[in-house]
Amino acid sequence: MIGHEPFAEFALLLLICALAGALFVRLRQPVLIAYIVVGIVVGPAVLGLVQAHEQIDLLAQVGVAVLLFVVGLKLDLHHVRHIGPVALATGLGQLAFTIAFGLLIILALGKGPMEALYVAVALTFSSTIIIVKLLSDKRELDSLHGRIAVGFLIVQDLAVVVAMMTLSALRGSGGEATGWAEVLFSLGWRLAAAALLLFVLMRWVLPAVVAAMARSQELLLVFAIAWGVALAALGEWAGFSKEAGAFLAGFSLASTPYREAMNARLTSIRDFLLLFFFIDLGAKLELSTLGAEVGPAIVLSLFVLIGNPLIVMAIMGWMGYRKRTGFLAGLTVAQISEFSIVFVAMGITLGHVGVGALGLTTLVGLVTITVSTYMILYSQPLYERLAPWLGRFERRQPFRELAIEQQAHGGDAVQAVVFGLGRYGSRLLEQLRADGVTAIGVDFDPEQVRALQSRGLPVHFGDGEDPDFLESLPLARARWVVTTFPQLDSNRALLHALKAVHYRGGLAAAVRDPAHGRALASAGVPLILNPFEDAADHAARRLADALRAPDSAKEEGR
Repeated sequence: MIGHEPFAEFALLLLICALAGALFVRLRQPVLIAYIVVGIVVGPAVLGLVQAHEQIDLLAQVGVAVLLFVVGLKLDLHHVRHIGPVALATGLGQLAFTIAFGLLIILALGKGPMEALYVAVALTFSSTIIIVKLLSDKRELDSLHGRIAVGFLIVQDLAVVVAMMTLSALRGSGGEATGWAEVLFSLGWRLAAAALLLFVLMRWVLPAVVAAMARSQELLLVFAIAWGVALAALGEWAGFSKEAGAFLAGFSLASTPYREAMNARLTSIRDFLLLFFFIDLGAKLELSTLGAEVGPAIVLSLFVLIGNPLIVMAIMGWMGYRKRTGFLAGLTVAQISEFSIVFVAMGITLGHVGVGALGLTTLVGLVTITVSTYMILYSQPLYERLAPWLGRFERRQPFRELAIEQQAHGGDAVQAVVFGLGRYGSRLLEQLRADGVTAIGVDFDPEQVRALQSRGLPVHFGDGEDPDFLESLPLARARWVVTTFPQLDSNRALLHALKAVHYRGGLAAAVRDPAHGRALASAGVPLILNPFEDAADHAARRLADALRAPDSAKEEGR
């Protein structure tokens, strides 16, 4: 029986998830919904296939740790400092509005205070993974509303970690009012100790350690996972939570030049491990529990789908943005996220809430993620229908957006991206910038990256063959991509990755032999550079000029 063979059970679960995921992708839905549905179907409520609970639970915990690690990894201090007033105001405003009104609605639905608090906080978090994926697919990630949305998603990510730390500090207190002063004091000194430890590590230890690990791509990946899981375990031991520890682990590496490379390689592992979290979640939910929460779930889903976008539109309109920008940015918060489910699941572990809160949050997640996905995909037709009623969310003079438009043509958009920074690539990058071209470079050799950065060149550490890494580069407005990769397979992988991120600019490739050039030309690269032939042609022209002017040559010889 499969129940006695965990390996066979895992194989069956993965196959079911793959088939269900393919169906949901065809329906243009995030695959995490498929995983939750699969968990419910294979759990005790329907088929009862899941028996390896301990193994699945362990993988689920590692998946959550990797998820929070990746969130922390994206919060570079430089980015956090430049979130911007609109993203900060919108993020904090939406958080305050959703918690306050959500708490009142949930209490009115007959829930207890602690359950109401957990669910209200859970309703504030939007899915960074889903929103960034949808905006990227629509090529709107670099648009004004896309950049603002990413900004207040960062605010939400910070808020979820603070909420996890605060409520996990209530372990064993039950959340009574009499324990809040002690809880806040305990949380305060532990946060201070954690901040001091992180400062020491980030300043004097981690840069050298990560640089040494970056000599090997595989070693860098193993170190990232090990560091995230280790600090997750340490965070739980210190009285925070595994989630908070994993987040701090990622944050401690966010300012290193290897951040994007680690993030790109961890993305697939994160998605794979989260599969087990959602299977584990679905397997723990009883249909009777879900059925009892259908009514409250519908009410809260309408609140999230309508209320969250309205508050974002109101704040952005007051701050001087057009109603269209506010509407498109507001749609990105018309859902709750996988963080919401992780957050409530943590509350069950701490003994604060029961499985009913998890069932309610899961149902709201299923409804809002499903509906909001189509709302974002068809945002323009939806806006055109609703535009006549949205005028009250716009000032007569949307001054902030007008100012942005006036500065749009003065930006420093990247004109060229050079992949591969050996002797030829680094010289090419340096000369392009000397000629006034706004160019950046990409290489996976950490020593070469550090050497070029020390010379003031804008160089990124990362794998050019990884589409997830390419999404972190400013390719949307780049006019040219130049590859100097010596291997044909690497160049083909880069072309495939560029196609995956919808790059539409020009392509150029430096090759070492004519066969390499013909292969890339047939693959769609219009401009082929042959360093040896180009150098020989240039040298021949210089010699010919010298031969035609012997007197000048003699003068140069002296």
